[in-house]
Amino acid sequence: MAVPKKKTSPSKRNMRRSHDGLKAQAFEECASCGELKRPHHVCASCGQYDKREVLTSGDAA
Repeated sequence: MAVPKKKTSPSKRNMRRSHDGLKAQAFEECASCGELKRPHHVCASCGQYDKREVLTSGDAA
């Protein structure tokens, strides 16, 4: 069975885990209503995507 010869230092351990941190979510302003929305997602407040209406006013939010 493989057993480490030396103790892994905290620096090496943390370097290995460097990609595990949480990343902040990206937001951008909707072109039609100005509300914040996720990029490449339909706007929840006005129902538009890429300057065209995808959801009717009753479906949005």
